[in-house]
Amino acid sequence: MNYMRIILLLFFLLIGLNSVLAYDLVLPKDKKTCTNSNYAFFVGKAAKSEDIIINDEKIFTASNGAFAHSVKLKEGENRIIVKSNFNTQVYKFYKSPKQDNIKPKLIEYEPKLYKVKKDNVPLRKTPVDYGMNRISHLFKDTNLLIDGEIGSFYRVRLSKLNEAWIAKEQVYPSNEIIYPGFLNVNTNMYKNASVHEISFTEKLPYTIDEESDEIIFKVFNPFANEDSIYTVNIKKYEKYSYKINLNEGKYIIKLTEYPIVKEETLEGLTIVIDPGHGGSEKGAVGCLGDLEKDINLRIGLFLKEFLSLMGANVIITRECDGNISLEDRVKLAKDNDANIFVSIHLNSIPDIKMDIHKNRGTSVYYYNKNSKELAKLIQTSVCNKIETREDGVKTASFAVLRPTDYIGVLVEVAYMTNPIDSIIYTKDDFAINTAKAILDAIVEYSFIH
Repeated sequence: MNYMRIILLLFFLLIGLNSVLAYDLVLPKDKKTCTNSNYAFFVGKAAKSEDIIINDEKIFTASNGAFAHSVKLKEGENRIIVKSNFNTQVYKFYKSPKQDNIKPKLIEYEPKLYKVKKDNVPLRKTPVDYGMNRISHLFKDTNLLIDGEIGSFYRVRLSKLNEAWIAKEQVYPSNEIIYPGFLNVNTNMYKNASVHEISFTEKLPYTIDEESDEIIFKVFNPFANEDSIYTVNIKKYEKYSYKINLNEGKYIIKLTEYPIVKEETLEGLTIVIDPGHGGSEKGAVGCLGDLEKDINLRIGLFLKEFLSLMGANVIITRECDGNISLEDRVKLAKDNDANIFVSIHLNSIPDIKMDIHKNRGTSVYYYNKNSKELAKLIQTSVCNKIETREDGVKTASFAVLRPTDYIGVLVEVAYMTNPIDSIIYTKDDFAINTAKAILDAIVEYSFIH
């Protein structure tokens, strides 16, 4: 009897030992996957005594057990073997054959009148639906001359030497006959703002470009002649934001100087804090199973508290684990005349070969030139405070960064899927220290004159 008890005890101990020592994978979720991706990612946690081997390659494991690795996929079936001291698993990835990308040809024709369907439609430099190629955001019922097409884009004739592109789905043909004419231009200067107006009898396309010391606003009237371009040169403040509105045929550009704050306070500033993701949108999942949305929120709540103590009017896009659209996040900032918008995220590895020494650290993104200086200050402050690698200050066409109404930045504090960064973002003081670092950067930015 005692002998049988010893046997059973040893049996259960061995089962328990094996379960403790077995590695735990966060990614991939399934052992069989069909994909168009170039890489398969293996992200998870192992016990300290475990060696993780993927397709005969030993994988680096951080001190907390976190590991991450990518395997390049070939077309067809890929068999990937994951081994440890106590466990072996086989994963199968089927990569779909690469489709031949037949580049669509340009079709040209006589100019036709089209109108824009709604507000905020991007006019682009190139017929591509991504990237930093936006040159303006058109208003509803803007009149356009279309004289060609490539794939899903129409070519917009702006002048003899200027063309642009717009998505076909964003415009509709019109049978009207129009003769747009210029009316007047006017500028009013105020203490901390300037308002510039340029009027036409019809709504016309425009572009906007920022130089080192001025904003160049151009309105094009190809209906009059091929060289009909009207330019407004707007002198910039050192720190600024601006809004563009169209009332009938009148463009109104308001340039506003960043508020001068009292020393040691942020009174007079409205700051929107945007903890990324939330609700059903989990964001990235870390090596240890942590969810990005939860960490974003913790940082955001600390930052809201610190900024409020400094006297700022602080608005947060979410205070709990709920869904909120990108459009609603932007609307909240615009409706409250925000001076600064800070979106908080943690990064993940895109569909590239992973390098744990390169794909880690803090990066800060901006879209408009008025936001670059704050982005640089935040990256330096965060990296110094929480000791992350500097992953760069970069431009990106994120929806929350595109508005010119505020100074907008998006902070990728660390990489969720990097085992080295996982040691940093799982520390008890990570959220509070990150919030302090962002606060310090905002204070420094606000006090620089």
